Amino acid sequence: MRDLSRVKTIVVKVGTNLLSCQSGIDTARIHDIARQVSSLMDKGYQVLLVSSGAIGMGAKALNHNHPVKHIPLRQACAAIGNPLLMTAYQQAFSGYGRICGQVLITRNVLNNRTGYNNMRAAVTTLLQYGVVPVFNENDVVSTSEINSVFGDNDRMSAYVASKIDADLLVLMTDIDGVYTGNPRKDQEARLIPEITEITADVMGFAKGAGSSLGTGGMKTKLLAAQIAQKGGCGTMIISGYEKDSLLRCVNGEQIGTYILPEKRLAQRQRWISNSAASGFVTVDDGARSALTVGHKSLLPSGIRDVSGVFNAGDVIEVRSEDGEVIMKAITGFNSSDLLRIMGKSSKEISKLLGDVPKVVFRPEDSVYMV
Repeated sequence: MRDLSRVKTIVVKVGTNLLSCQSGIDTARIHDIARQVSSLMDKGYQVLLVSSGAIGMGAKALNHNHPVKHIPLRQACAAIGNPLLMTAYQQAFSGYGRICGQVLITRNVLNNRTGYNNMRAAVTTLLQYGVVPVFNENDVVSTSEINSVFGDNDRMSAYVASKIDADLLVLMTDIDGVYTGNPRKDQEARLIPEITEITADVMGFAKGAGSSLGTGGMKTKLLAAQIAQKGGCGTMIISGYEKDSLLRCVNGEQIGTYILPEKRLAQRQRWISNSAASGFVTVDDGARSALTVGHKSLLPSGIRDVSGVFNAGDVIEVRSEDGEVIMKAITGFNSSDLLRIMGKSSKEISKLLGDVPKVVFRPEDSVYMV
């Protein structure tokens, strides 16, 4: 048996394949998930649900049976599919005396500190009232052109798990864990019950997307597990087709694949680490040494280049002159001011900008990426 006795908060991600059927929505599957989630909540767990399926269900409502890749079509399918999906969940949870609430987010919500804090407060309130938050990406307004997308719900669920301090992320899919090969094609493929570190070899076992309607596959699930792992959250990859698989895995039964968590970073550091950078600065070798060896603050004198448009309080990357990403940090200056003061001494900064802080960021506002 696995020891999950310290698990209190669980994020459950349900894949598109599990929820789709010939008629559109597999209501029996949704009712089964609602039953298992309700049972966990009755036992005292806090459970958040991340559900795929809105775009796929919208596509089926439109009788569109091909991959949905065109952005306007994805947005249209999401607009149609979201209310269908939530209606199915509301009906299912009501049968167990539960209420669920929809939480539509974009990557920008989690990247923006104020937006993230507001979302976190709302979710905390839902949980206090015993409501099941059902997360989905707001595909109606999310576009890759404005860097607001998560890419897939596997990784979105990992970001949610990391940022709300979850103890366990459960990825319910159509395969019962990570195999050494594709079990549908390779008879020699064997299930890996436990993974301590997601190495290149482990990533090599995962290839391809899950279906024409979904965007994920085993690779995205391992990438999600990496995000959760760095947030101190364990990840379970299980088959949603197995009877009571959610209840059984939380109970410690040896099913699926369990990816162990690392030591949890402080909440602020996890927010920095999981936020998309709005731009980057390039530093010289002296500044790099001061940051990585001396664990010092970054001074404008060590900056050689500024790229992107960002505001004070945004997360940026710090890169070496050979392009390596050293760290992410919350900048104390906007990009325009940094361009004016990069390479300057403290006295020169005062002449240019007046009485302002003399450091770009301090160690407590940064996370090492190397």
